[in-house]
Amino acid sequence: MVDLSVTLAGVPLTSCVYNASGPRTGSSAAMSKIAKSASGGVLAKSATIASQKGNDLPRTWHEDNGKASLNSEGLPNSGIDYYIDPKTISETMGESPTKPYMVSISGKNIADNLQMLQKISSTIESGSVNIAAVELNLACPNIVGKPTIGYDFEQMEDVMKQVASLPCFSGSKPLFPLGVKMPPYFDRPHFEMAAAILNKYKHIVSYAASINTIGNALAIDFHAEMPVIRAKGGFAGLSGAAVKYTALANVKQMRELLDNSIDVVGVGGVQTGRDAFEMILCGAIAVQVGTCHWTEGPGCFDRICDELKTIMKDKGYGTIEDFRGKLKEWSKEGVALSRQMKKASKQSSTSGDTHLKTSNNNSTLIIAILFAIIAVLLADKLNIVNL
Repeated sequence: MVDLSVTLAGVPLTSCVYNASGPRTGSSAAMSKIAKSASGGVLAKSATIASQKGNDLPRTWHEDNGKASLNSEGLPNSGIDYYIDPKTISETMGESPTKPYMVSISGKNIADNLQMLQKISSTIESGSVNIAAVELNLACPNIVGKPTIGYDFEQMEDVMKQVASLPCFSGSKPLFPLGVKMPPYFDRPHFEMAAAILNKYKHIVSYAASINTIGNALAIDFHAEMPVIRAKGGFAGLSGAAVKYTALANVKQMRELLDNSIDVVGVGGVQTGRDAFEMILCGAIAVQVGTCHWTEGPGCFDRICDELKTIMKDKGYGTIEDFRGKLKEWSKEGVALSRQMKKASKQSSTSGDTHLKTSNNNSTLIIAILFAIIAVLLADKLNIVNL
């Protein structure tokens, strides 16, 4: 029996795979489809203080081969009051009350983030809603004129200090688990500086979701000789399969550097059960799916979960903890095993193709014989030949 359930930041998830904030999360109607799927929970759209429409269209783009996507949405959302409203949460979760509902915030400045955290605190304290966790976006690159907090370590330190001063985090135990959405890092010193800040505030930070999109990517419309994205001169966040390897490296390094009390959530380029398996192998306790959910719809959660279960069963793993964070060091023995497995897979494929070819040949022969018999019978009936 394979079990995909995990506990993220003290919050039980029915599956380690759930949605990233962003695509198909702007309304209760869209989020209710996530709740009905195999997703382990529901994470709402990153909210601002007031509702906003976002950047001008077109602001998204998908490469034809499905390997990459761009977005410069500018955080279109319905405002924080909508996402913490009991009606919205009820319409979202419907018949899935056992799954957690989580909120994401991405204010235009620290004052906005503090105000939204206070709104969430008041709502939770009122007892009118069940908000399982809050994710603070430190990584959004798509707001014109605003820096990415996660790359400005002085600003990041100030943000975390002010957040920690709020009443909801000043007690012996935070009122709710707080996660942070991190940008991708590329240099070891940057990983170390970011992790040091999060570790300093480990009493309030429960998990780090890594990574957000890779900022300032550019795709060109070859025929029109212009960017495919309208806003910001065409510069946008890169996502999809193209960012998977950067995401894996970020998950691995953040897991190595963060305090064990801070969980790591892997996000970026997850399209298959194998992608999810690799994220967990690098140390992620859970995996978020964004672009694939965007292009495929909520059915992706069922497929990815089924694929992950098959992989775990084939490898003899019963739970996520059986292999989480257990990426092995490179070795000659590992290379030999990999070659052996690839060879066996190739032989199995060749054998299947040969069997299929033989079956097709036999079918062709049988059909030819049948046609011959029918032709002779028709000829006899029409007195063309006498049998």
